[in-house]
Amino acid sequence: MCSLCLSSLLLVLLVLCFSGVSSADTVNPTIKGKGYRLVSVQETSDGGLLGHLQLIQNSKVYGPDIPLLQLYVKHETQDRLRVHITDAQKQRWEVPYNLLPREQPPSLTQTIGKTGKNPITVSEYSGSELIFTYISDPFGFAVKRKSDGQVLFNSSSDPKDPYGELVFKDQYLEISTSLPKDASLYGLGENSQPHGIKLYPNDPYTLFTTDVSAINLNTDLYGSHPVYMDLRNVGGQAYAHSVLLLNSNGMDVFYRGTSLTYKVIGGVFDFYFFAGPTPLGVVDQYTSFVGRPAPMPYWSLGFHQCRWGYHNLSVVEDVVENYKKAQIPLDVIWNDDDHMDGHKDFTLNPKNYPRPKLLAFLDKIHSIGMKYIVIIDPGIGVNTSYGVYQRGLANDVFIKYEGEPFLAQVWPGAVNFPDFLNPKTVSWWGDEIRRFHELVPVDGLWIDMNEASNFCSGKCKIPKGQCPTGSGPGWVCCLDCKNITKTRWDEPPYKINASGLQVPIGFKTIATSATHYNGVLEYDAHSLYGFSQSIATHKALQGLEGKRPFILTRSTYVGSGRYAAHWTGDNKGTWEDLKISITTVLNFGIFGVPMVGADICGFYPAPTEELCNRWIEVGAFYPFSRDHANFYSPRQELYQWESVAQSARNALGMRYKLLPYLYTLNYEAHISGAPIARPLFFSFPTYTETYGLSTQFLLGSSVMISPVLEQGKSEVKALFPPGTWYSLFDLTQVINSKQGKYVTLDAPLHVVNVHVYQNSILPMQQGGLISKAARTTPFNLVVTFPAGASNATAKGNLFLDDDELPEMNLGSGYSTYVDFYATVSQGSVKVWSEVQEGKFALDKGWVVEKVSVLGLDGGGGTSALEVDGNPVTSVSSIELSTSEQKYLEEAEDGEKTKSVMVDVNGLSLPVGKNFAVSWKMGIKA
Repeated sequence: MCSLCLSSLLLVLLVLCFSGVSSADTVNPTIKGKGYRLVSVQETSDGGLLGHLQLIQNSKVYGPDIPLLQLYVKHETQDRLRVHITDAQKQRWEVPYNLLPREQPPSLTQTIGKTGKNPITVSEYSGSELIFTYISDPFGFAVKRKSDGQVLFNSSSDPKDPYGELVFKDQYLEISTSLPKDASLYGLGENSQPHGIKLYPNDPYTLFTTDVSAINLNTDLYGSHPVYMDLRNVGGQAYAHSVLLLNSNGMDVFYRGTSLTYKVIGGVFDFYFFAGPTPLGVVDQYTSFVGRPAPMPYWSLGFHQCRWGYHNLSVVEDVVENYKKAQIPLDVIWNDDDHMDGHKDFTLNPKNYPRPKLLAFLDKIHSIGMKYIVIIDPGIGVNTSYGVYQRGLANDVFIKYEGEPFLAQVWPGAVNFPDFLNPKTVSWWGDEIRRFHELVPVDGLWIDMNEASNFCSGKCKIPKGQCPTGSGPGWVCCLDCKNITKTRWDEPPYKINASGLQVPIGFKTIATSATHYNGVLEYDAHSLYGFSQSIATHKALQGLEGKRPFILTRSTYVGSGRYAAHWTGDNKGTWEDLKISITTVLNFGIFGVPMVGADICGFYPAPTEELCNRWIEVGAFYPFSRDHANFYSPRQELYQWESVAQSARNALGMRYKLLPYLYTLNYEAHISGAPIARPLFFSFPTYTETYGLSTQFLLGSSVMISPVLEQGKSEVKALFPPGTWYSLFDLTQVINSKQGKYVTLDAPLHVVNVHVYQNSILPMQQGGLISKAARTTPFNLVVTFPAGASNATAKGNLFLDDDELPEMNLGSGYSTYVDFYATVSQGSVKVWSEVQEGKFALDKGWVVEKVSVLGLDGGGGTSALEVDGNPVTSVSSIELSTSEQKYLEEAEDGEKTKSVMVDVNGLSLPVGKNFAVSWKMGIKA
């Protein structure tokens, strides 16, 4: 007898032994399930727990229950616990292990029927940081943090709870957790959250990748991220953890304030718990599992300009020239699909974008360091004279429906969709990118419409006549289509709240009964489409010229940040959309996609001049900063209004000075997952006033943006967490916030308030119109002590490398890392550096020209300046100067603190070499 047959027989015996209910039993149809009981549990050879769960009572709601489940629990790291529950008898769909690499649970054939080799009698399974406990009948589990005993997740239900026990059917899975009423939750995206970054009880949270404009609130949008962060304040201490349900099927998540319920239409329960306890630690643990964020090239942190509707190359050339005339920084110029021949991927319009002229233009901008990026969509035009389509057909790369390539309609008209789960498709896609790069040496790729978007629904065929012409927008379906309702994949028993309207899940996308490679259903793999395309595109670009890829994707999934940046999709030029953009950007940092931004000034229909002023003052500090507009919108490049140009010069001027800091944050994101743009609670987790704050944000740990987000305002009420804050636009301006407070700041039309926190050292350069040029300018260090401090420390860091190289790390010979330190103690001030691998920076000739130290005790003057231990004489070009700092408001306790800023000018300290600068502050009379 074969081992599989034996296992099946043992399974049947196990079911009969523990089943107290016959299949003929009926239940109240409103009850979805009575749960499961744990009937066996044992220790596995890898130190995990393996158990079997037996159904207590059948229910017919949403289909029959699966009678026996396999439970696998393992502490995978000291701060990560996995709980995996699946059908014990039959393999079920899971996120492919080759797409998101992770440990495999024990296979079903190895475990079924093994009823006690290493039996476990205790109900607690403890790791370094987390403890898994369970109740056997009905089965429920809890996860606790060992250090403080907090229950992070508890699936057991009480009769008074608004949720029931575990339900596991073929197309309906349900599980819940209780929550403390004061827990603050974040995540569960992508959607536009009108209430701000904190999850709002009873708002709908549906996860299913959908081409629905971002102007739609509380609706499943382009990405699916079934992860949330839970932040609690207990006794004045902050504790954060995170919960990921790794499942790509459509789901509704119901958050009620004191509980959270998942209702999923397929797959398995594959939970990962991340112990924290700090917000930064949670994202570190999360990205160590799903993949560290991709390293971004330096130029990608510059400003980007795009528009759908640059009808020919001369318009693009004019845009670049006008930015230069207006003295507004610009690093990257983009084309939406205007460059294409009939909207077809990997083509050039021979009339409007003739290749010889385009190549000449690219030579010109490349010579000064500018870059060029174009869009590609996944839909490949069905056209027998189109080489991309012909080669795709020959390689059998398209998603199938009833054995034929699934027919849809997007911009080129009738299209087929590549199946990126097929290895042959990945190779074909890479070859098409290589061919296109030989045609046009683009510097990155923008992958759009990859939810996947379809202008039609159902099973379609091409009607007689052209459909559409390949010119103009053409988003009205003109294929001959019929609804598909004949399978349970097209009409599942439970209807998720798709598009916020409970539309069929195949509505304007790929039919969910279509099939991928190896028979995988679109029903299961739908939300992975953009993710799988990002992986294939990243692989292709890595193979070109050995350069660091830059990819912008609309649709994302868990782990997408490892391969691509993201923008927040089709927003609207309204004040509400400006405000919501901050929440979405901050969410994606939590999702491990730190390179993110929204369309500045809005994608459509048309921003007001005032709104565009205020939007660039926010967008200049998005990690990904791009102005992008719709085909039908009026022109909104930043130079179109002189007032907006002035605001852009101001805000982007500061961004370009901060590029060394932003690039270092990019490095930190790559090695630890740390978001570039962060909610304030990341740096001030015990200050509960920050928990729901969605109108301000941090860059890194210490630079705070407090923008105007309302029409007609010339001031902004900003929260200043406890400590001292200095205006980056005027370093003499101080806000001392001992307990934390709101301060009303002046904010005329061209002003955005940016502050840097105490105990920081900020590396800055002189700025410029292109990042390549700005990067060659001298450095200045801004050192911030608490105001008037006589004994304090500060620190900062700087990462520099050859940003064209695919990898971003130390040890290559093409990078330098510098730690900066500063102290003030007993009247002595010292600023110094410790350099790792200084050769790269030394070869570049980078120097520190100026050091500004803020917050020093204001009594007396300065003396005894030394550089690298050598006294500085009066004949030296190095100068010390002192400025008294101005307090915006009196201190809360009425004390008048006097502090000064000391500038050390005229330095020429090699960045790649350790240095020390010190001096004495005068003694008070």
